[in-house]
Amino acid sequence: MINTQQLRQEQTEKAQQIILTDQFTAPVFIAGADVGFEDGGAVTRAAIVIMHYPSFEILEYQIARIPTTLPYIPGLLSFRECPALLSAWQLIKQKPSLIFVDGQGIAHPRKLGVASHFGLLVDTPTIGVAKSRLCGIDKAVNEEMGSHEPLMDKNEQIGWIYRSKKKCKPLYISPGHKVSMAGALQWVELCMRGYRLPEPTRWADGIASNRRLFEQLNKNKL
Repeated sequence: MINTQQLRQEQTEKAQQIILTDQFTAPVFIAGADVGFEDGGAVTRAAIVIMHYPSFEILEYQIARIPTTLPYIPGLLSFRECPALLSAWQLIKQKPSLIFVDGQGIAHPRKLGVASHFGLLVDTPTIGVAKSRLCGIDKAVNEEMGSHEPLMDKNEQIGWIYRSKKKCKPLYISPGHKVSMAGALQWVELCMRGYRLPEPTRWADGIASNRRLFEQLNKNKL
């Protein structure tokens, strides 16, 4: 039987270890990380892609598939996703200075989304780039690309609501670990290339999904 109370307590304790200042210099190697599920949720799939910055040339990627260790429980997703992320991380040869994770950072009820949890486990700066809001007060954002508003929760800023592309739903950006609030937004902006997602998580998602477009674009590079 899963002790959800114990897992929530562990999140609260781990959240106290999260550092919200920039603990890196201008990175040469950045990463994107994405997690999905296969076989009706029985298999957890994690992809990590390593890119050169600022060229965004793909240098390496790894995909790990492991048996899912935890059912879906709201607020405890990082315990479900981190084992596969760690498996992919162990396969990566060129470790990055900064990781963009498809998911929440501190924009989480107990301030420990998957980006924060994973960043803490691998002791590497992380940024959470989520496609939907988990907590905090939603706010209308100007339709212009690059528009942003603070994501607030109980008078505390926990992230950003960011319009990455016109006519697309905004992203929810939050620092994961060893990244400041301002730094999280800045680095997402620096990694935008006209798509809804920043390049690291866009490619991680595409590689993990085996999308034909990404296979075609990348076939001569790897």
